[in-house]
Parts: sequence; structure tokens; C-alpha cells
Amino acid sequence: MLMRTDPFRELDRLTQQLMGPGTWSRPSAMPMDAYREGDEYVAVFDLPGITTDAIDIDVERNMLTVKAERRPAAKAEDVQMELSERPLGVFSRQIVLADTLDTERIRANYESGVLTLRIPITERAKPRKIAIGGESTHRQISG
Repeated sequence: MLMRTDPFRELDRLTQQLMGPGTWSRPSAMPMDAYREGDEYVAVFDLPGITTDAIDIDVERNMLTVKAERRPAAKAEDVQMELSERPLGVFSRQIVLADTLDTERIRANYESGVLTLRIPITERAKPRKIAIGGESTHRQISG
């Protein structure tokens, strides 16, 4: 059997053991990507192994909060754990949304351990052309 070691993975594992799993008062960070696609702002979160009922999405004013919890799987009594690297506990991420995003129409989709939020950009934030009117008649001002 070939064994490889990654010193950074070991450092992450040791840090996780020292810090312990995330709790509701001190959640761990979750990885995410954010980008603009057409007329939507998209935020994508990696949440593998988490059920949809363990994910909580809140918006208050312009603060978006995503929280999720991964609990240990139930194991039989005769199971002896050899290696445990998958992080457990509570994960959270907060994003301050611009006023130009429509927080009333956020759509969420969860598939294959990836949570995708699509937030429409408001009409007032979209670029638009301003028409220029013709010259008006000149008036002479006398003093």
C-alpha cells in the first residue's frame, strides 16, 4: 500500500483537533465562491454530507447568513475508528449584500453537496441609456 503525507493536511487536521468542531457560538468557516452571472449574483457553498434540514439561510436587511451542521454518523458498537478527517460541527458564512441586490427574490438550490444561491440584481442597478433632449429655445435675460 502506498502512503503519502501532506504536511499542510496534517497541520489542518491538528488545528481542527485543537480547536474542536464548530459550535453555534463559534462556527467554522465554509468554503464559497461568489460571482456575477448575467443579471444575477451567485454564491456557491461547499457543504458535502449535510442534509437540507441541517442548512439555515437567513437575510436580515443586507446581511446574508448561511449556517449548516454536520453531525457524526451513527456507528455500531463494534466499530473502531482508524482515521477521522472529515470535519464535524457547525459551519457558517456571512456576506454583506449590496443595496443593488433583490433580497426578496433569492433562490436556493442544494445538489450533490453544493448550495447555490442566486440573487437577482435590481432594475435600478442595471445599466441603462439616458436620452438627451433637443435644445430648447433661447431666452434673453434682461437685467
